[in-house]
Amino acid sequence: MNDTIASIATTLGVGAISIIRVSGKDSISIVNKIFEGKDLEKVKSHTIHYGYIIANGETIDEVLVTVMRSPKTYTKEDIVEINCHGGIATTNKVLELLLLNGARTALPGEFTKRAFLNGRIDLMQAEAISDLIKSETDKERKVAINSLKGYGSNLIKELRSKLINIISNIEVNIDYPEYLDIYEVTTNDLKKSIASIKLSLLKIIEESENGRLIQDGLKTVIIGRPNVGKSSLLNRLLEEEKAIVTDIPGTTRDIVEGTILISGIKLNIIDTAGIRETNDTVEKIGVSKSLNALLEADLILLLLNNNEKITDEDLELLEKTKDKKTIIVVNKKDLSKKIDISKIKNQNIVYIDTLSSLGIEPLKEKIKSMFNLSLLDKTNYNYITNVRQISKIKECLDIIKDIEVGLENEIGLDMLEIDLKTIWETLGTIIGESYDEELLDQLFSKFCVGK
Repeated sequence: MNDTIASIATTLGVGAISIIRVSGKDSISIVNKIFEGKDLEKVKSHTIHYGYIIANGETIDEVLVTVMRSPKTYTKEDIVEINCHGGIATTNKVLELLLLNGARTALPGEFTKRAFLNGRIDLMQAEAISDLIKSETDKERKVAINSLKGYGSNLIKELRSKLINIISNIEVNIDYPEYLDIYEVTTNDLKKSIASIKLSLLKIIEESENGRLIQDGLKTVIIGRPNVGKSSLLNRLLEEEKAIVTDIPGTTRDIVEGTILISGIKLNIIDTAGIRETNDTVEKIGVSKSLNALLEADLILLLLNNNEKITDEDLELLEKTKDKKTIIVVNKKDLSKKIDISKIKNQNIVYIDTLSSLGIEPLKEKIKSMFNLSLLDKTNYNYITNVRQISKIKECLDIIKDIEVGLENEIGLDMLEIDLKTIWETLGTIIGESYDEELLDQLFSKFCVGK
């Protein structure tokens, strides 16, 4: 934290502009050594200056240099950003000069790590920055920006505040039992308080499912026996010829993937190998992958043929998917009907024709309805979606269950207080009130260099 770091903050390659970011107590003096223009040591904070980067009398590039003095910067340290012409050679040369003059190369996420360690942002906001950078849809962006603005952090802080009030009252009761004018915490009081906190945690987890849909999308698996039109359905949904289509059963032997958006939610679609008994070694591997994908799916599109009777293989697939969110997609609607729908208990049935795209839009509408995707268009996007954060909240819920059992068994308040403190501390790890270096290194290693 006492040294000065530098990194290229933009994608390295041919472009109009590249930005090199420098942060630390010596950032201004280091840049000043290679800058020909105004004396950067004397300029006002948050100002931009025109000039040249110079090395041994040679002009390296024409640049604009932004000087930002602490504490009103991204890292709360002095920061200088050099805007140079885009290009690999020029950008690398400027960075090289900074390193030769006293800076060191920043580690992935080190600028954001310094922002956290210097108290500008908490850990939830730091993770939101990573989510914002990685966001692929407008909904993902909205969830990330709300988290960056502190929605989730405020929620956790509010819960910790409630807990510390309960803990404080219990401690006063235990330490000063002789005082008659202090508030006495009763078992009923504690039950009510715990119920309120539990309700808040359950709401976070329930709403996190909507957030997960926005952030991760729906893992959608197309299954069926060979030659029912799975690859054709994938191509129609993607509106491109992604998968090879032939009339030979078993053409698809490995998983083929693609992504579409429905109501701003990603459908990560997987076309699987036809599921059937086979002696072909390669096809067996494909069938095994198909079955594994089925287990992990959020949504299953089970394809059947309109012009064929339901086979034993079809019935087996219907049985395998009965406890999953499944849409029965009946293909070849244009051909004479031979399928016996009475054998299908699932009422989510859509008829399509993959040759003409007939039924593709009704299929999308069925998916929207099944997952209430239209409601997500009206949401406030205030979700906690991070896996690490949700796992900590679930830990807190498990501890609350122990407290509830303790209350029923009339365990002393001094024992229950220990569990309450554990919840308070666990919530603190979500926002980074407590942490270990290994956790920080792991979290920020996933960031890009320059952020």
